[in-house]
Amino acid sequence: MSEAVIRTVAPPPGLLASLDPLLRQWLPRQRWFAGKGRPVTGFTLVAGTELLPSGARLGLYHLLVRAHQPDPPDPSGPPGSPARGGARPGDCYQLLIGVCEALPPRLAPALIGHVSEGPLAGRTVYEALYDARPAELLLEALRTRARIGGLRFERDPEQEIRPGLVPRLMTVEQSNSSVVYGDTFILKLLRRVVPGINPDLELPLALARQGCPRVPPPTAWLVADPDPADPGEPHVLGVLQPFVQGATDGWELALRELAKGEDFTAEARELGRATAEVHTALARALPTVTLGHSRLRAMVAGMTERLAAAVRAVPALRPYAAGLGSAYTALDDLAAEGRTWTAQRVHGDLHLGQCLRSPSGDWSLIDFEGEPARSLAERRMPQPAVRDVAAMLRSFDYAARSADPPRPDWAEHCRAAYCSGYAEAAGTDPRTDPVMLRAYETDKAVYEVLYEARHRPQWLPVPLAAVRRLAGPDRP
Repeated sequence: MSEAVIRTVAPPPGLLASLDPLLRQWLPRQRWFAGKGRPVTGFTLVAGTELLPSGARLGLYHLLVRAHQPDPPDPSGPPGSPARGGARPGDCYQLLIGVCEALPPRLAPALIGHVSEGPLAGRTVYEALYDARPAELLLEALRTRARIGGLRFERDPEQEIRPGLVPRLMTVEQSNSSVVYGDTFILKLLRRVVPGINPDLELPLALARQGCPRVPPPTAWLVADPDPADPGEPHVLGVLQPFVQGATDGWELALRELAKGEDFTAEARELGRATAEVHTALARALPTVTLGHSRLRAMVAGMTERLAAAVRAVPALRPYAAGLGSAYTALDDLAAEGRTWTAQRVHGDLHLGQCLRSPSGDWSLIDFEGEPARSLAERRMPQPAVRDVAAMLRSFDYAARSADPPRPDWAEHCRAAYCSGYAEAAGTDPRTDPVMLRAYETDKAVYEVLYEARHRPQWLPVPLAAVRRLAGPDRP
């Protein structure tokens, strides 16, 4: 289909200044805002496009906005230490701002506020994804491969997008925003964006070229091109993929089976097979590298530094620091003896909530963005495939310990079944590399301790139970 071009204008001068006081209040309340706990001191407009004229009954702006905040403290230094490396640029967020005279009651949850001055004075602004008309506009732009200002809407010409699909915003809390269109497609809009190739588009495209059925193939995607006056890399803003109708995410399914006292090992085994199939396809599609002692030393140094920072931040970790650190020194010792590993592209943030089981029982893996807290370069680095395995083993543990009463035996059986399923599909059992598996599981548990201590203290006993196991003399 030929590319459509939609005429647009840049946002009026003073737009961001007029929105500033409202965004300072609204943005930190969003689940996907990464800078919680630090005040927003100002905004910079990275890019802006008027998708619908603000003078009409409904206006619509697409904005890339950099939120400025005080630097976070250095986790490796004493309390109150400033961030290392001096001031860093604020995070850039993708916003879709609707403009209207009065917000209808059905859109009350979308309210950002009432503008008191500037070009939108007297009007109401809101999160536009709650509204059908803006959501429909995004799908039509993807369908017609539109160019709107600096926004470029691309799609796979082999996949059809029917017009008129009814949108609905998924309101479950997540680190991005998703709109489902007629139970046919799901559009994931990235909220915190960075320039460069995003693995959430890169890896599913590579898997689609390999014919891997375990990951929904990208149908279309949205990109913001750099300003010609300030050339750089484009920003990937969103990905449209087929919607798996009737699917249940692995976390919900696991909790449901736990509540009923049902066995989950068959599902865990099939999920292990699905993970191995994705890893095998990624290793075919993208380059792999060999990790020798020099590269392993750098990886171990990063793990050791993260452990030290977590021990300083969470006193409950201190009794286990030496035992946990032995997981990393054991890996370094093995590499020093000449052991090497193959590294490849991996999911990077695998857990039960990133897996979907269809009504037919087939598992799919989704959300290849990686850990949002890591830089894009880190998220795109080849890693041993066992990193994903270790992360999933931790997810089984989380599910089991969220039950009342906790079911560590359930987790143990699921972990074993998952590794067995992985071995059946990959030809290699991750349990045959216990040193690497323990190092990655320890690194994940340390991250979990720090996260729970900061954000969900009531969950802290879950990773601490794993810490005791991983650091103790009876560790597996």
